[in-house]
Amino acid sequence: MKRRMVLLSTAALAGCSKYGEQSAPQAAATSAPPASEPASAPATASATTSPPSQGEVLVKAADVPVGGGTVITDKKVVVTQPTAGEFKAFSAVCTHEGCLVNTVSDGTINCPCHGSKFRITDASVVAGPAPRPLPAEAITEKDGEILLT
Repeated sequence: MKRRMVLLSTAALAGCSKYGEQSAPQAAATSAPPASEPASAPATASATTSPPSQGEVLVKAADVPVGGGTVITDKKVVVTQPTAGEFKAFSAVCTHEGCLVNTVSDGTINCPCHGSKFRITDASVVAGPAPRPLPAEAITEKDGEILLT
């Protein structure tokens, strides 16, 4: 029975890794990160940027395509424009494993780590494994700029 528990524990540790990555034993998870992190690393791996502050300009409205959106990576925010003049903003941190979303196309906000997709209109999940929508961010448009409110 003990051997079976060890095997089950080891299988649980293999858990969820990025597509194409080898799972590492639990002891390796506490070691220092590699010298160069991939662009799609979980948000917790690059906690050097601070969240945007109230009144901060996120992006120029003209830089957000109608029917699409723009990911502001350093602010960890994605701004979308589902219809002309209608702007929405959401956290760019995927609700699955904390990776940053990296593209907006074909009406969805896309996470590169495990393929989660979110609607540009309300950030609801279109394709998993994300368990819930991206959290909304309060914004306003002023003088052609999108500001965090």
